[in-house]
Amino acid sequence: MKTLLEKLHLSAVNHGVGSGPNHWIASAATPITSYNPTTGAAIAQVVPADAAAYDAVVANAQAAFRTWRHVPAPKRGEVIRDLGVILREYKEPLGELVALEMGKIRAEGEGEVQEMIDICDFAVGLSRQLYGLTMHSERPAHRMYEQWHPLGPIGIITAFNFPVAVWSWNAAIAAVCGDTLVWKPSELVPLCGVAVQHLVNRVMADHGLSGIFNLVVGAGDIGQRMTEDSRLPLISFTGSIPTGRRVAQTVAGRLGRPLLELGGNNAIIVSDKADLDLAVRAILFGAVGTAGQRCTSTRRIIAHAGIVDELCTRLVNAYQQVPIGDPLQPGILMGPLATPRAVEVMLRAVARAVADGGVVLTGGKARPDIGPQFVEPTIIRMPAQTEIVREETFAPILYILTYRTLEEAIDLHNGVTQGLSSAIFTDSLRESEYFLSVGGSDCGIANVNIGTSGAEIGGAFGGEKDTGGGRESGSDAWKAYMRRQTNTINWSGALPLAQGIKFE
Repeated sequence: MKTLLEKLHLSAVNHGVGSGPNHWIASAATPITSYNPTTGAAIAQVVPADAAAYDAVVANAQAAFRTWRHVPAPKRGEVIRDLGVILREYKEPLGELVALEMGKIRAEGEGEVQEMIDICDFAVGLSRQLYGLTMHSERPAHRMYEQWHPLGPIGIITAFNFPVAVWSWNAAIAAVCGDTLVWKPSELVPLCGVAVQHLVNRVMADHGLSGIFNLVVGAGDIGQRMTEDSRLPLISFTGSIPTGRRVAQTVAGRLGRPLLELGGNNAIIVSDKADLDLAVRAILFGAVGTAGQRCTSTRRIIAHAGIVDELCTRLVNAYQQVPIGDPLQPGILMGPLATPRAVEVMLRAVARAVADGGVVLTGGKARPDIGPQFVEPTIIRMPAQTEIVREETFAPILYILTYRTLEEAIDLHNGVTQGLSSAIFTDSLRESEYFLSVGGSDCGIANVNIGTSGAEIGGAFGGEKDTGGGRESGSDAWKAYMRRQTNTINWSGALPLAQGIKFE
């Protein structure tokens, strides 16, 4: 562990309030301890922001915005290009830190850093493509067009399960748009936030910049300050649905912009025309990867009655071969849950499913013999989509439901309040097109013969209904971080009014 922290230039106790190159603001707040979910042992302590430190960071972000917004977007892209360069240099140790502090396996930790690198590449190209439209005016000798301006200092609140990647989805795009950033990572993974801040501090120093990327470590009190702070015109929040509702109400109450990435109760429909070998591999990663702690984790399988028994047999066989243990060890495919409470929540969900008539096909138990936060990946065959199935349990529980017609499958699929990611496995063109049509999946992400996890950064990421409606990462998600301005220029010598109005 010491070697890992040294690779990232972290001390055992570090300030968690960063606002510029080598600028770590003093705070009187009680240190937060970072724990290793694999062992339950303390890793290090980080000093969170107190009220004064928080205000200083936001003030620095405001001051930096006044100059950063005037830097040409392609020049801002050069800064993000260099961020991608330093992330390539530190991909291995930063990915290892993610695995150590969050508990996902090393390959997933490094994959998360690769997402950061990819979004930097995307943002560099985007810095030359912040397009507006030109429209024809109804008035003679008038030119009308729209342009996009930076919005201001952006607040980013991220969850524990993706401690670095989700920040980058927001930060890389918002930075090339001309915004500055204030980031509060989850208090469960503060070291990941501090490590990233160290790297961006170096990038800012190389460019003679300060205050573009800012960090405030803290718990819910800091998050509350951010949502109430009118100096932050947009709050990007990733987390639970109940907390997301409160964030949305608070930010909207001050007429700010909430950008929400909330829960997912993601399903895969497996048709009797599916390639089951392909489906099983996708389901296994989607349900077991990150120990079921992704917002895109596969939680429900809706299988055709003609193949459900065979699918269950194949999945049980695959699940029983999943190596569980220290995520930093070679060959391990599933690490621990984030907290002891997460284990309790999972076991209660299993008990409720059984009480509803569910049959545990495999798993369903804690594994204290491995460590205090380990569980078995679990498959439960359900007679119906009961209340517990409609809830999102952040754990490796997979519910199996049965259908006979595709319309029935779609009804089951859409019969939950969340609407993030979805998939169908079928070799039928008609079934796949129906699933993707307006009457099919109601999710923000809908895939054919691909699982629910593993979205690429080129497409906008996000979902509908209780998932919050936000979009981050690719496509035109950049527009969330800018303000649109419509401009009309009269180059005639007359003053005609729109709609033919005469006012003489």
